[in-house]
Amino acid sequence: MNVVIVDYGAGNIKSIQFAFKRLGVDAVLSNKPEVIKAADKVIFPGVGEASSAMEMLKQSGLDELIPKLKQPVLGICLGMQLMCNYTEEGNTKGLGIFDVNVKRFSKVVKVPQMGWNTVKNLKSDLFKGINEAEFMYLVHSYYAENCSEAIATSDYELEYASALENDNFYGVQFHPEKSSVAGEQLLKNFLKL
Repeated sequence: MNVVIVDYGAGNIKSIQFAFKRLGVDAVLSNKPEVIKAADKVIFPGVGEASSAMEMLKQSGLDELIPKLKQPVLGICLGMQLMCNYTEEGNTKGLGIFDVNVKRFSKVVKVPQMGWNTVKNLKSDLFKGINEAEFMYLVHSYYAENCSEAIATSDYELEYASALENDNFYGVQFHPEKSSVAGEQLLKNFLKL
């Protein structure tokens, strides 16, 4: 299976590569449109700040390419947030794949939310074999609002979308590559989509 991790300089890329290696898949890092288009599955990772990450996508033309992909695409953390309409982080327009905005947690709670939290209201084949209220590992200061495209939610100050789905596009706020057995199951499920 040909899995490509989009390499645009905003990366938790090595840990994702190792997670796929444990599943017997050699995921390729690339920012070349022809390589990404030819993949069976695409991983769109992201760690860092939204506006600079979006700038890097624009410089390589990946902002145009990603929304047009036809194969299953999984956005992780900032990758998922950049797939939304807009994020308050850096006042950044997103790729518009998910019809939802990303907001900052208030000063009432400790930011970033860092560590294990439960995911619930699971609604997709992406969560096959994963228990309701399973713990996943998160590190984030911004969240996608709960919406009709939410396939999982979590609570931190309020209920927010911790996973999204629209056609062949999936996004998870948590890090499956750091979420132990449940995260590994999610990656296996993604490979089967």
